[in-house]
Amino acid sequence: MPSLFRHFTIGYIILLGSLLGASLYAGAVVAPTIFGSQIYLGKVILTQFQEGELMSVNFYKLGILVDFALLSIFLYEGYKYKMGERDAITLAATFLALATGALFAHYYLPDIIMMQHAGETMTQTKEFANTHKGSEINFKIFALAIFVLLIRNLQKGLKSGTKASPL
Repeated sequence: MPSLFRHFTIGYIILLGSLLGASLYAGAVVAPTIFGSQIYLGKVILTQFQEGELMSVNFYKLGILVDFALLSIFLYEGYKYKMGERDAITLAATFLALATGALFAHYYLPDIIMMQHAGETMTQTKEFANTHKGSEINFKIFALAIFVLLIRNLQKGLKSGTKASPL
């Protein structure tokens, strides 16, 4: 592996790990904390609608990282594919990451924010509940695809790293 590409690979793996960590943190820590604010504050200060607005701000910012990662995944995995480094698992994970990441950042997130701007009553409809549930499922698939890409690239990077090692 050429030295410059090795540096890109290291950056790519760090990006995937950071994105996976941010995604898991947003879903496993931030969401329960925001939607359980009365537990931590001792009383109800925010309505569920207000908590949802705060959560949307967090996911909007995460969406910026997702967009950057999508571009990076497309370029990095596309380059590797062009250079003949192909396997079915990485190809499937790449497709899933690109598709579900784009759906999250450019379909679900804007749709949920638009419904929130329409008011609290809109967020209590079946349409909002279905959209929100779809976004949760989509985001879980996205996180799984990122995890698979991270593992596959670590496996390949470590394998190529041991070949060059004199030890």
